[in-house]
Amino acid sequence: MILRARVVLPICRPPIENGAVAIAGGRITAVGSWPELAKNGGGAVKDLGESILLPGLVNAHCHLDYTAMAGEIAPTQSFTDWIKCITALKASWSYSEFAESWLDGARMLLATGTTTVADIEAVPELLPEVWAATPLRIFSFLEMTGIKSRRKPEEILEVALSMIAALPVGRCHAGLSPHALYSTQPALLQLGAKRAREKGFRLTTHVAESAEEFEMFFHGRGPLHNWLRRNNREMDDCGRGSPVKQLEASGLLGENLLAVHANYLHTGDASLLAKAKTSVAHCPRSHDFFRHCPFPFRELSEAGVNICLGTDSLATTRKMRGQPLRLDLFAEMRAFSKANPTVPSDVILRMATLNGAKALGLAGEVGELAPSASADLIAVPFGGSIRQSAEAVIQQTNGVVASMIDGCWALPPES
Repeated sequence: MILRARVVLPICRPPIENGAVAIAGGRITAVGSWPELAKNGGGAVKDLGESILLPGLVNAHCHLDYTAMAGEIAPTQSFTDWIKCITALKASWSYSEFAESWLDGARMLLATGTTTVADIEAVPELLPEVWAATPLRIFSFLEMTGIKSRRKPEEILEVALSMIAALPVGRCHAGLSPHALYSTQPALLQLGAKRAREKGFRLTTHVAESAEEFEMFFHGRGPLHNWLRRNNREMDDCGRGSPVKQLEASGLLGENLLAVHANYLHTGDASLLAKAKTSVAHCPRSHDFFRHCPFPFRELSEAGVNICLGTDSLATTRKMRGQPLRLDLFAEMRAFSKANPTVPSDVILRMATLNGAKALGLAGEVGELAPSASADLIAVPFGGSIRQSAEAVIQQTNGVVASMIDGCWALPPES
């Protein structure tokens, strides 16, 4: 098959006007100009017309389980209060509610250009049935906590590992997600990091998300510290440095770790992340929901940290007038651009494609249009100049006109 479009945006190289992508066996075999690829032949031709053809978006952080929680929790006075609210809401939900919520979120992502998603799975019993119900390329990170349940770290980890071992091998993958430093026992963090390295698993965890979390670990005080202490959490790891420094002490920092948020950093934290080759996932609309301090993009970027974008969940997405509340990585790119107007559009696009692929160990596989990469791509409507193509992708609000995963149409183009 050869796909032709007004502009092909490979991400890994400059845009191509009147471009084309050749596909065989679920993989890209060539990327270039339409006259060049047409001359060489290569199968059926699908002309996508006035559109931009680009890699499918890589959503580096999501909670599909929580999609139907949209609007259920209003912004709270403190992050600690929000944690209390979502904990209570989750406890009131049934298995079927989580399943319906997950599937609804997957449909939203597909309609808005995501083809690969790193999802935090709080209800692992949903797997693998929900995997089979979507064409998305899923990384399900099994959530581990243990503070409230008082289960032994070894037991929590072995249950998660046995669930992963029972999952089918294919388009979808699984990894481990110690939820956060404040909600996961230090022994479980250390064990999880060790076993993940042994098995070659990816890890992800929320870190330095709020000022209250930073205050808890750096100063050993504050609302989150006091609430957790009242709930019998052992606080020996508090007052010993920044959350990122605690990640290092727990052995989590490494190339296989995707650190989510990293909003509140201390001097040297960005360098620690960069040295360990740990990626950071930033969720712009969630960041706005909590009114966090400005995201330290420049500090992380100058240190050499791989920064990618995620949607987080709709439980932490503010409703905007006249706009549907949905999981949408285009909306995250627009929110990031608005908050960081000096960052070029092509850099933002890389955060939603190439950088996310690197964070998930899929560099060269997804997030770019290049020979030998998987044929994961999307098309968005476009009738402007090639010089405007990157900005046009970020600013478009009409969704995608076509989506392909592994060389198969996930959303077929109109005939």
